[in-house]
Amino acid sequence: MGTYVWDGEQLIQREHAVVDIEDRGYTFGDGIYEVFRIYDGQIFAESLHWERYFRSALAIRLQLPWTAEQLSHGVHNLIRANTLKEGIVYLQTTRGVSPRNHSFPSEQVRPALIAFTKTLLRPIEQMDRGERIITHPDERWLRCDIKSLNLLPNVIAKQAASEVAAFEAVLHRDEIITEGSSSNIAIVKNGCIMTHPANHLILHGITRALVIQLANQQRIQLKEEAFTVNDLVQADEAFLMSTTSEIMPIIQVNEQIIGCGIPGPLTRTLQSAWALLLPL
Repeated sequence: MGTYVWDGEQLIQREHAVVDIEDRGYTFGDGIYEVFRIYDGQIFAESLHWERYFRSALAIRLQLPWTAEQLSHGVHNLIRANTLKEGIVYLQTTRGVSPRNHSFPSEQVRPALIAFTKTLLRPIEQMDRGERIITHPDERWLRCDIKSLNLLPNVIAKQAASEVAAFEAVLHRDEIITEGSSSNIAIVKNGCIMTHPANHLILHGITRALVIQLANQQRIQLKEEAFTVNDLVQADEAFLMSTTSEIMPIIQVNEQIIGCGIPGPLTRTLQSAWALLLPL
């Protein structure tokens, strides 16, 4: 983690950053967050992240005292202060500090913001070889499109994957695949990419949105359509999409090998097109 964090007003030393015991993020998970990818000191797809951040705030009726320009300025200052070249910025905003009560606090309570940086290199080797995943029941609430702090089901699913040395846990509701615990997912069958529609059951991933654009540019057929666990294990190719994992090939689901057990040609095409977007 970087030396400095940003609290929405100023840069402070990491060791001086504290959370009040009655911060609503701490007591209720009452807040939202964003993770920005940094390449060569630059924020990737910045405007798309701010659009989702404000959309999430609106969805939980969180009144933000900052404009997108003010937030962007603060994050850029944080990146420079920590001389971050490649990694992430994590930014979290809660409804603020007030006596614990389920109802919203008064409008005079100011939201609490904290942002920090972390060095994180691109997972080149993993993207080259592909990864193994498991399936796991989707036990989350019904507003997965909000990037909220309520991630306990995601944590449990990710831990289940970790315990069997799998890269990710892909979630399903009544056998319908939704997304991963911290990623979106797509499959390829007969030359067509399929990914779950961007409704309330998945997070509207930035990488997912850009992959859809790339597929259109490459004239690859793509359908935003639900598919099943059986469709996944019978797919010709499959891949995950996330800010930190980019386009990650899936070569095994549970005990089932996907395709030939190596990243497929459409996945490779998208990876190559993705690399051209990066300021490297």
